[in-house]
Amino acid sequence: MDEIAKILIVEDDATIRTILEMALLGAGFRHVSSAARGDEGLAEARRTKPDLVLLDVMLPGLDGFTVCSRIRESPALAATRVVMLTARTQNEDIVRGLNCGADDYVTKPFDREVLLARVRAVLRRGPVATTVKDFDGLVIDEENRSAALNGENLKLAPGEFRILVLLARNRGRVLARQRILDAVLSDDEKSVTERTVDVQIANLRRKLGEWAEHIETIRGIGYRIKG
Repeated sequence: MDEIAKILIVEDDATIRTILEMALLGAGFRHVSSAARGDEGLAEARRTKPDLVLLDVMLPGLDGFTVCSRIRESPALAATRVVMLTARTQNEDIVRGLNCGADDYVTKPFDREVLLARVRAVLRRGPVATTVKDFDGLVIDEENRSAALNGENLKLAPGEFRILVLLARNRGRVLARQRILDAVLSDDEKSVTERTVDVQIANLRRKLGEWAEHIETIRGIGYRIKG
Protein backbone atom coordinates (compact mmCIF):
# COMPACT_ATOMS: atom_id res chain seq x y z
CA MET A 1 0.00 0.00 0.00
CA ASP A 2 2.85 2.42 0.81
CA GLU A 3 4.19 2.24 -2.73
CA ILE A 4 0.90 3.02 -4.47
CA ALA A 5 -0.76 5.38 -1.97
CA LYS A 6 -0.89 9.03 -3.03
CA ILE A 7 -0.11 11.47 -0.21
CA LEU A 8 -0.66 15.23 -0.40
CA ILE A 9 1.05 17.50 2.16
CA VAL A 10 -0.52 20.92 2.74
CA GLU A 11 1.86 22.85 4.98
CA ASP A 12 3.03 26.47 4.73
CA ASP A 13 6.30 25.98 6.66
CA ALA A 14 8.88 25.03 4.02
CA THR A 15 11.15 23.27 6.52
CA ILE A 16 8.37 21.09 7.93
CA ARG A 17 7.09 20.41 4.43
CA THR A 18 10.52 19.14 3.36
CA ILE A 19 10.85 16.99 6.51
CA LEU A 20 7.46 15.40 5.81
CA GLU A 21 8.30 14.77 2.16
CA MET A 22 11.62 13.12 3.05
CA ALA A 23 10.04 11.02 5.80
CA LEU A 24 7.29 9.71 3.52
CA LEU A 25 9.61 9.03 0.59
CA GLY A 26 12.10 7.34 2.92
CA ALA A 27 9.29 5.14 4.28
CA GLY A 28 8.42 3.84 0.82
CA PHE A 29 5.68 6.22 -0.31
CA ARG A 30 6.46 6.94 -3.96
CA HIS A 31 3.67 9.41 -4.76
CA VAL A 32 4.07 12.47 -2.55
CA SER A 33 3.03 15.99 -3.55
CA SER A 34 2.76 19.20 -1.58
CA ALA A 35 1.24 22.68 -1.43
CA ALA A 36 2.00 25.71 0.75
CA ARG A 37 -1.46 27.31 0.79
CA GLY A 38 -4.90 26.02 1.70
CA ASP A 39 -6.52 27.06 -1.57
CA GLU A 40 -3.66 25.55 -3.58
CA GLY A 41 -3.86 22.35 -1.54
CA LEU A 42 -7.58 22.03 -2.20
CA ALA A 43 -7.05 22.56 -5.92
CA GLU A 44 -4.27 19.94 -5.92
CA ALA A 45 -6.50 17.48 -4.06
CA ARG A 46 -9.26 17.95 -6.63
CA ARG A 47 -6.76 17.45 -9.43
CA THR A 48 -4.89 14.39 -8.09
CA LYS A 49 -7.48 12.76 -5.78
CA PRO A 50 -4.96 11.61 -3.14
CA ASP A 51 -5.53 8.69 -0.81
CA LEU A 52 -4.53 10.82 2.18
CA VAL A 53 -3.95 14.50 2.91
CA LEU A 54 -1.59 15.65 5.68
CA LEU A 55 -3.20 18.99 6.45
CA ASP A 56 -1.91 21.86 8.58
CA VAL A 57 -4.51 24.06 10.29
CA MET A 58 -2.92 27.52 10.13
CA LEU A 59 -2.62 28.09 6.39
CA PRO A 60 -2.78 31.12 4.10
CA GLY A 61 -5.58 31.20 1.54
CA LEU A 62 -7.92 28.78 3.31
CA ASP A 63 -7.40 27.40 6.81
CA GLY A 64 -7.13 23.67 7.34
CA PHE A 65 -10.61 23.32 8.84
CA THR A 66 -12.14 24.84 5.72
CA VAL A 67 -10.02 22.69 3.41
CA CYS A 68 -11.04 19.56 5.33
CA SER A 69 -14.72 20.51 5.13
CA ARG A 70 -14.45 21.15 1.39
CA ILE A 71 -12.79 17.77 0.87
CA ARG A 72 -15.57 16.05 2.77
CA GLU A 73 -18.21 17.90 0.73
CA SER A 74 -16.73 16.83 -2.60
CA PRO A 75 -18.06 13.59 -4.12
CA ALA A 76 -14.87 13.35 -6.19
CA LEU A 77 -12.83 13.16 -2.96
CA ALA A 78 -15.09 10.73 -1.12
CA ALA A 79 -12.29 8.17 -0.70
CA THR A 80 -9.68 10.66 0.58
CA ARG A 81 -8.51 10.38 4.19
CA VAL A 82 -7.40 13.48 6.14
CA VAL A 83 -4.86 13.74 8.98
CA MET A 84 -4.68 17.18 10.59
CA LEU A 85 -1.15 18.30 11.49
CA THR A 86 -0.82 21.36 13.70
CA ALA A 87 0.81 23.00 16.70
CA ARG A 88 -2.57 23.85 18.16
CA THR A 89 -3.33 21.45 21.01
CA GLN A 90 -6.42 22.96 22.62
CA ASN A 91 -9.23 20.44 23.00
CA GLU A 92 -11.68 22.63 21.11
CA ASP A 93 -9.35 22.69 18.08
CA ILE A 94 -9.00 18.91 18.14
CA VAL A 95 -12.77 18.49 18.39
CA ARG A 96 -13.30 20.97 15.57
CA GLY A 97 -10.84 19.13 13.35
CA LEU A 98 -12.53 15.79 13.93
CA ASN A 99 -15.99 17.29 13.51
CA CYS A 100 -15.09 18.73 10.12
CA GLY A 101 -14.21 15.24 8.94
CA ALA A 102 -10.57 14.61 9.83
CA ASP A 103 -9.62 10.96 10.40
CA ASP A 104 -6.82 11.72 12.85
CA TYR A 105 -5.07 14.66 14.51
CA VAL A 106 -1.29 14.88 15.08
CA THR A 107 0.28 17.76 17.02
CA LYS A 108 3.65 19.44 16.43
CA PRO A 109 6.39 18.76 17.25
CA PHE A 110 5.86 15.19 16.10
CA ASP A 111 7.93 12.03 16.21
CA ARG A 112 8.68 10.79 12.71
CA GLU A 113 7.92 7.13 13.43
CA VAL A 114 4.72 7.96 15.30
CA LEU A 115 3.50 10.11 12.41
CA LEU A 116 4.26 7.39 9.86
CA ALA A 117 2.46 4.84 12.03
CA ARG A 118 -0.59 7.13 12.17
CA VAL A 119 -0.53 7.59 8.39
CA ARG A 120 -0.35 3.84 7.79
CA ALA A 121 -3.10 3.17 10.32
CA VAL A 122 -5.45 5.64 8.63
CA LEU A 123 -4.69 4.22 5.18
CA ARG A 124 -5.47 0.71 6.44
CA ARG A 125 -9.01 1.83 7.17
CA GLY A 126 -9.65 2.03 3.44
CA PRO A 127 -11.83 4.63 1.73
CA VAL A 128 -14.24 6.80 3.69
CA ALA A 129 -17.69 5.26 3.93
CA THR A 130 -19.63 6.53 0.92
CA THR A 131 -23.15 5.18 1.12
CA VAL A 132 -26.06 7.37 2.20
CA LYS A 133 -28.65 4.95 3.52
CA ASP A 134 -32.37 5.37 2.94
CA PHE A 135 -32.96 9.11 2.97
CA ASP A 136 -36.76 9.00 2.68
CA GLY A 137 -36.46 6.23 0.10
CA LEU A 138 -33.32 7.57 -1.59
CA VAL A 139 -30.14 5.48 -1.39
CA ILE A 140 -26.88 6.84 -2.81
CA ASP A 141 -23.89 4.53 -3.31
CA GLU A 142 -20.92 6.75 -4.12
CA GLU A 143 -18.44 3.90 -4.52
CA ASN A 144 -20.53 2.35 -7.29
CA ARG A 145 -21.78 5.73 -8.54
CA SER A 146 -25.41 4.69 -8.33
CA ALA A 147 -28.60 5.96 -6.78
CA ALA A 148 -31.95 4.29 -6.23
CA LEU A 149 -35.32 5.67 -5.18
CA ASN A 150 -37.76 3.31 -3.51
CA GLY A 151 -35.82 0.38 -4.93
CA GLU A 152 -35.75 1.70 -8.51
CA ASN A 153 -32.37 2.62 -10.02
CA LEU A 154 -32.10 6.21 -11.17
CA LYS A 155 -30.48 6.92 -14.52
CA LEU A 156 -28.46 10.01 -13.65
CA ALA A 157 -25.85 11.77 -15.76
CA PRO A 158 -22.45 12.11 -14.00
CA GLY A 159 -22.99 15.80 -13.22
CA GLU A 160 -26.47 15.17 -11.86
CA PHE A 161 -25.17 12.38 -9.63
CA ARG A 162 -22.34 14.52 -8.22
CA ILE A 163 -24.72 17.38 -7.42
CA LEU A 164 -27.17 15.03 -5.72
CA VAL A 165 -24.38 13.58 -3.57
CA LEU A 166 -23.16 17.05 -2.61
CA LEU A 167 -26.63 18.25 -1.62
CA ALA A 168 -27.33 15.05 0.33
CA ARG A 169 -24.04 15.33 2.24
CA ASN A 170 -24.95 18.90 3.19
CA ARG A 171 -28.57 18.27 4.05
CA GLY A 172 -30.12 21.41 5.50
CA ARG A 173 -27.31 23.72 4.33
CA VAL A 174 -27.72 26.25 1.55
CA LEU A 175 -25.09 25.83 -1.18
CA ALA A 176 -24.45 28.68 -3.59
CA ARG A 177 -24.38 27.88 -7.30
CA GLN A 178 -20.68 28.75 -7.54
CA ARG A 179 -19.93 26.55 -4.53
CA ILE A 180 -21.67 23.66 -6.26
CA LEU A 181 -19.68 24.27 -9.44
CA ASP A 182 -16.40 24.39 -7.52
CA ALA A 183 -17.19 21.18 -5.64
CA VAL A 184 -18.47 18.91 -8.39
CA LEU A 185 -16.76 19.98 -11.60
CA SER A 186 -13.25 19.02 -12.67
CA ASP A 187 -10.78 21.65 -13.86
CA ASP A 188 -11.54 21.01 -17.54
CA GLU A 189 -15.25 21.61 -16.89
CA LYS A 190 -14.85 24.95 -15.11
CA SER A 191 -15.63 26.96 -18.27
CA VAL A 192 -19.34 26.30 -17.76
CA THR A 193 -21.54 28.89 -16.05
CA GLU A 194 -23.74 28.86 -12.96
CA ARG A 195 -26.69 28.33 -15.31
CA THR A 196 -25.38 24.79 -15.77
CA VAL A 197 -26.28 24.07 -12.14
CA ASP A 198 -29.87 25.21 -12.75
CA VAL A 199 -30.14 22.90 -15.75
CA GLN A 200 -28.71 19.95 -13.79
CA ILE A 201 -31.09 20.60 -10.89
CA ALA A 202 -34.06 20.76 -13.29
CA ASN A 203 -33.03 17.40 -14.75
CA LEU A 204 -32.61 15.94 -11.27
CA ARG A 205 -36.04 17.09 -10.18
CA ARG A 206 -37.63 15.56 -13.25
CA LYS A 207 -35.95 12.19 -12.60
CA LEU A 208 -36.68 12.25 -8.85
CA GLY A 209 -40.40 12.87 -9.28
CA GLU A 210 -42.19 13.60 -5.99
CA TRP A 211 -38.93 13.22 -4.05
CA ALA A 212 -37.76 16.42 -5.75
CA GLU A 213 -39.83 18.37 -3.22
CA HIS A 214 -36.87 17.83 -0.88
CA ILE A 215 -34.71 20.07 -3.10
CA GLU A 216 -35.38 23.70 -2.27
CA THR A 217 -34.41 26.69 -4.41
CA ILE A 218 -33.03 29.61 -2.40
CA ARG A 219 -33.78 32.60 -4.60
CA GLY A 220 -30.69 34.44 -5.79
CA ILE A 221 -28.32 32.07 -3.96
CA GLY A 222 -28.54 28.38 -4.75
CA TYR A 223 -30.06 25.15 -3.46
CA ARG A 224 -30.38 22.84 -0.49
CA ILE A 225 -31.99 19.58 0.49
CA LYS A 226 -34.38 20.36 3.30
CA GLY A 227 -33.20 19.11 6.67
